[in-house]
Amino acid sequence: MTALFALATSLLWGLADFGGGLLTRRLPALTVVVISQTIAAAVLGALVAATGGWSEAGPRLWFALAAGLAGPVAMIAFYKALALGPMGVVSPLATLSVAVPVGVGLLLGERPGLVQVAGIAVAVAGVVLAGGPQRGGAGVQRQTIVLTLIAALGFGAVFALIAEASTTVPGLFLALFVQRLTNVAAGGAALYVSVRRGAEALPGGRFPWASVPALAFVGLADVAANGTYAVAAQHGPVTVAAVLASLYPVVTALAARGVLRERLRAVQAAGAGLALVGTLLLATG
Repeated sequence: MTALFALATSLLWGLADFGGGLLTRRLPALTVVVISQTIAAAVLGALVAATGGWSEAGPRLWFALAAGLAGPVAMIAFYKALALGPMGVVSPLATLSVAVPVGVGLLLGERPGLVQVAGIAVAVAGVVLAGGPQRGGAGVQRQTIVLTLIAALGFGAVFALIAEASTTVPGLFLALFVQRLTNVAAGGAALYVSVRRGAEALPGGRFPWASVPALAFVGLADVAANGTYAVAAQHGPVTVAAVLASLYPVVTALAARGVLRERLRAVQAAGAGLALVGTLLLATG
């Protein structure tokens, strides 16, 4: 059951990332975040009501609030990086988010083993190579790499904070609901400021009704992935669940190859692969 639900998590996260990346190629990243997360918040609110999650309210929800503030920054950076592409490089690099929980452990007195040290070295090498050398053609834009690493840092912070926000499944639903509400509030505020500065929130001034199904899928797939991961972690070793769930970039890369016909240079593919291997070493170490 752990393997089944963890692999379902990879599938859902991978497809959500791919969908979000496609949407930001025709809609502003802030708009994608606000609309998709509003839909997710509505669904999570219903889940909280159905599971009695309100009874889990307490001081731990401050962690969920903090995660909600970090989340929009990570998602906007990630979606912008995906829009700049290629997804086959961006998505694997974003899995470096696992380094954040490792760093938290170090601050709490833990010391990495040889496997984790190897993972850090391999992941750093992957970051360098994924940018691609400038000789013989243009490499991945530096802005894309920077945005991806910002996203990874933000996602890692969210993972660490959400892990502290609840101890039960109803509590997890409540924590995710609070996180999504904060996402919407923070993202909405940023969108308002952006519009005041002259940016366009809606292309042509029209609400993207045709994109609502895709926006709903992105938001709901993310929620469902969190749910399947929670089930996987509760029914087996967290290490196994985390490693299998961290394979979601493979789904995004395969979707990008199959739908967008993306082609990577050998050095870029090698760098993305090394980043993914380094992530797995960190998770299993």
